[in-house]
Amino acid sequence: MQSWSAPAVPTLPGRGPALRLYDTADRQVRPVSPGPTATMYVCGITPYDATHLGHAATYLVFDLIHRLWLDAGHQVNYVQNVTDVDDPLLERAARDGVAWQRLAADQVELFGADMTALRVLPPQHYVAATEAIAEVIEVVEKLLAAGIAYVVEGEYADVYYRADATEQFGYESGFDRATMLELFAERGGDPDRAGKTDPLDALLWRGARPGEPSWPSPFGDGRPGWHVECAAIALSHIGTGLDIQGGGSDLVFPHHEFSAAHAESLTGERRFARHYVHAGMIGWDGHKMSKSRGNLVLVSKLREQGVEPAAIRLGLLAGHYRTDRFWDDATLDEAVVRLDRWRAATKLSAGPDAEDVIARLRRYLADDLDTVKALAALDGWTTDALEYGGHDAAAPALVATAVDALLGVTL
Repeated sequence: MQSWSAPAVPTLPGRGPALRLYDTADRQVRPVSPGPTATMYVCGITPYDATHLGHAATYLVFDLIHRLWLDAGHQVNYVQNVTDVDDPLLERAARDGVAWQRLAADQVELFGADMTALRVLPPQHYVAATEAIAEVIEVVEKLLAAGIAYVVEGEYADVYYRADATEQFGYESGFDRATMLELFAERGGDPDRAGKTDPLDALLWRGARPGEPSWPSPFGDGRPGWHVECAAIALSHIGTGLDIQGGGSDLVFPHHEFSAAHAESLTGERRFARHYVHAGMIGWDGHKMSKSRGNLVLVSKLREQGVEPAAIRLGLLAGHYRTDRFWDDATLDEAVVRLDRWRAATKLSAGPDAEDVIARLRRYLADDLDTVKALAALDGWTTDALEYGGHDAAAPALVATAVDALLGVTL
């Protein structure tokens, strides 16, 4: 699948400190230590509706990581999937009377347009679930052969993964069994499916149902389960020992827990990823922004209203990425004012020395993506430039370059 176009990323002189990020599994901030090529797998969209600010906030997190790795001199192998065949997509297509393939293609195109407008760096490998059927089948075959998966017979033959297949299952989320069962039922699981060995066992392959898309496999026609899709794509395009598995905090369990467990069952490794990184939720009107609730603020609608994508980006960066937070008109208004002030300061013929503010920008971002402090540092330089001026003719352009390279905002 073709990803969206990549914006140019300018190069800054020097290097910042090593990146440190909060790891969900370890429950602490610790160093990220990639090799020459840093690797990252981030879960993509299920394309049945337009990109909302919750999506945008999540992908901005990993865009910052991508930019910091580039600034540190790494090559980056970034993989993102698109779950272009799944129950929500099929249900929406049936409701609207459109082909599920057409709905998926249209929403993927709109998502790409939103990411382009927000200047999010694209993944090197952008892979649809329907493009990875062979890889999924191979994974399921191996899990069946190892006794880690089993077939539930009945009207339809479905393949399930044994939740107890690895001793470490549950290490990523840290949840107890009761919490797991509750979230499993809420987030796409089927704990009440008759014939399962354990209510927590996760679907690997859904046997073909009438009217649903399906593909042939040695264990019967059907389509991939959600979690195995990501395990198969990550293993195929990155392999073992990836540096970061990421997504929104609502994916910690069951999705990321199971996709990691699937991969660990195949490879025998204790950890699928060295870091598990999750973004907080964005709310509107007192609730988490979600399609099911219908309280979405869509990036495309804001753009249609004339809101500059750079302001959307700054508004989302104004809160720490791990914090659940709300979006409102005041957030956007403050972002617009900040953007205007930064632009005014970086258009001056001279300004205060840029070396210190760029060093602070790098340091704050390297410290678990502390965008709150990073933006405050730039606000301080801006105030000094606008109120007191400066004697460094190169400073305004250099600050603008740093904001572009590290924050993805053009001034």
